[in-house]
Amino acid sequence: MWKCPPLRRAAGQDPRGKGQFMKAVLIPGDGIGREIAESVKAVSQALDTGIEWQEYAAGAEYAAEHGELLQPGVLDAIEQCGWALKGPTATPIGKGFRSINVQLRQRFNTYANLRPVRTLPGVAARFENVDLVIVRENTEDLYKGIEYMLTDDIANGVKLITRDASLRICRFAFDYARRHGRRKVTAVHKANIMKLTDGLFLNCFRQVAADYPEIEADDVIIDALCMKLVQKPEQFDVMVAPNLYGDIISDLCAGLVGGLGFAPSANIGDKVRIYEAVHGSAPDIAGKNLANPSAILMAFAMMLKDLGQAGAADRLNSAIQAQVAEGKVVTADIGGTAATTEFTQAVIARL
Repeated sequence: MWKCPPLRRAAGQDPRGKGQFMKAVLIPGDGIGREIAESVKAVSQALDTGIEWQEYAAGAEYAAEHGELLQPGVLDAIEQCGWALKGPTATPIGKGFRSINVQLRQRFNTYANLRPVRTLPGVAARFENVDLVIVRENTEDLYKGIEYMLTDDIANGVKLITRDASLRICRFAFDYARRHGRRKVTAVHKANIMKLTDGLFLNCFRQVAADYPEIEADDVIIDALCMKLVQKPEQFDVMVAPNLYGDIISDLCAGLVGGLGFAPSANIGDKVRIYEAVHGSAPDIAGKNLANPSAILMAFAMMLKDLGQAGAADRLNSAIQAQVAEGKVVTADIGGTAATTEFTQAVIARL
């Protein structure tokens, strides 16, 4: 069973007089990232979390100015702290650098991507009472990035699936289900066609499932799963998938509950956790104080819970939900006119 990395605290006393404070890395990212990162800092202070943020730049905008994707020192800081919160970073399509998200996940072996998806009162959605969890293998599959040109006209990519990684992610999913009282875990695959790669993943799932007899286990082919999710999502609970399928169904499930504006995520390893908002950098509204910070605040709540501050996490989630449900001071993406700062202050007032 995965255990949270030990709390790594800075030397010295907390200026609040409550003992030692804790350091964590904050990466605002591109576009609206700077604005929503300010929301996190304001909420963290209001909740009196004792977190000292070590802020670093990363992304396409930083690369355009400095010629490198990551500000020097950020990798060492993440390794030393063990905890990081990240805003959106842009990735060029079909050319240029590899995704920073993928690079960080592979660098720190954060092998499990955890994406809870729930409907929120006040957010227009296709369905009611959706409550799903996607567990995505984070380090291999086609996202391993093993690509090459056979000729000028033929490109090849390697779908890498290993037994160790498959067993690890499936056990993570069942452990999560057991700890959180979930009733079922579903494996997502295409083993009818990719009999060796997805076949290995499915065999590992079945092997692990045998150790959790109290939890229902089944499997669904990826294309059939997509159809079933948009017809009757309540038939699923926890889903575990290889990297590419997990990425696809994570966004599909976010669409079931109103979009990526309320989709937090955690990337989990044995020594490091990186939490993030999974939406894009929205360059069209960057710098205009219009962005909805809910996703990164919900990711921050996930971080707080894992840090042992469950009470603060619950207060934050409840404040976001109440503010959105009221519908008065909300951002434009959910029908309001509030600025990012106004929405943030309204949430803080509810804390």
